[in-house]
Amino acid sequence: MKPIVTAALCASILAGCASSPDRISAAYVSPIQYSGYDCDQVRSELMRVSGRVREVAGAQKQQANSDAIAMGVGLVLFWPALFFLAGGNDRKEELSRLKGEYDALEQAAIQKSCPVAAELRAGRGG
Repeated sequence: MKPIVTAALCASILAGCASSPDRISAAYVSPIQYSGYDCDQVRSELMRVSGRVREVAGAQKQQANSDAIAMGVGLVLFWPALFFLAGGNDRKEELSRLKGEYDALEQAAIQKSCPVAAELRAGRGG
């Protein structure tokens, strides 16, 4: 019985760990909501969303690193430290939504043949 309780505790703690930002995929956001935007508005919104993605991804990475450190300390030295993982500041949903907004804006820029679309493709090396 004790191994089952221990396994359940470890699983619940691991579920509370923040994900690394590069492992968070974009949620679907329809580019239709940007159909009324002109190219300047698309560019401005892309810049705003891009900045917010960087900000939230940085916070998410910091939380993931803190959780990883707490997990290491908890498993090796002091198991009560594992309880601090459950109340983390995981921003996975917000980051996923922002990545989806960025993708939708990029699609809108491509559909409208905005100059920023070519810049985005060039920035990716393609």
